[in-house]
Amino acid sequence: MGPGQARSRWLALVLALLTVLLLAVGASVGSTGWESVLRMRSDPVAWQIVTDIRLPRSAGAWLAGALLGLAGAVAQGLFRNPLADPYLLGSAAGAALGSAIGLVAMGTALTGLDIWHRLGMTGMAFLGAAAAVLLTVTLARNVQSTLRLLLAGVIVGVVLGAVRDLIELRHPDILQAMQSFVLGTSAFVGWNGCALMLAVWLLCSLAAWAFSRALDGLTLGEATAHSLGLPLAPMRYGLVLVLALATGTSVAQTGLIAFVGLAAPHLVRSLVRVGHGRSILLAGGMGGVLLLAADILARWLIAPQELPVGVLTAALGGTYLLWRMHRRTVGGGLG
Repeated sequence: MGPGQARSRWLALVLALLTVLLLAVGASVGSTGWESVLRMRSDPVAWQIVTDIRLPRSAGAWLAGALLGLAGAVAQGLFRNPLADPYLLGSAAGAALGSAIGLVAMGTALTGLDIWHRLGMTGMAFLGAAAAVLLTVTLARNVQSTLRLLLAGVIVGVVLGAVRDLIELRHPDILQAMQSFVLGTSAFVGWNGCALMLAVWLLCSLAAWAFSRALDGLTLGEATAHSLGLPLAPMRYGLVLVLALATGTSVAQTGLIAFVGLAAPHLVRSLVRVGHGRSILLAGGMGGVLLLAADILARWLIAPQELPVGVLTAALGGTYLLWRMHRRTVGGGLG
């Protein structure tokens, strides 16, 4: 076992321990601030709040962060750009548009959705993200030109964002729910949403692991990857689908949450140097820890009110990105 693999196992263990610890803390933090879970077990009403609201919310925040971290690692490997994030290729705008259409079709309330409505919302978000990615790839004509692909993604994102705004103007009753999507929140995640995100995360993790050889080959250059006999075009399309599914599922459950998918792969690369197969899985765990920690902080900072977690991650993530840019200026490199 090489030093990189040994360090990756230690990092995986640390992330697992942090996840358990943060889930316990998340179950203890509510609108009234810190409350001991052990003391709440004696009160049936308080314990129901823990099991039906706090625990699924905390687990949902971790799973949404894991999806974003995984998608961010895939995007950065696919585009060979350390500043790539899961919301490239118009996938975020497409997922938000799909969610808006889903709210119009299935109702405007985010609370109390059963598993079929959750599945429908996730399906609409994924279809929106996949359609946006497909449109981007069509406009770029192929997945070989990274620059054309990124430019097409920006254009598609702007256009689909405008379509979503038109739908909101036509159906103003969904504005409050869509505001939650735009700001990002885990407050409406229940056990059904957790089960759905867990299934998608496992599926995307397996698929990303299967396609990781393409990402490893791309780091050596197009010519070298072709010489290794890797079918790059099918693998790229597969990775784009993984990116769309992970992003669409996360957006459907928690809305648009910035910088988690960008920062998680950076943190993993700064700690271990391993192939994309391991780094993608570790980035998922890192993203889960980051978003769960941010969600707990958002609940605790101004309790009994709470900050939208997307606003908090944007502020903290922006600070982190500025620090990375400063390091790049001083040290001459990023990543």
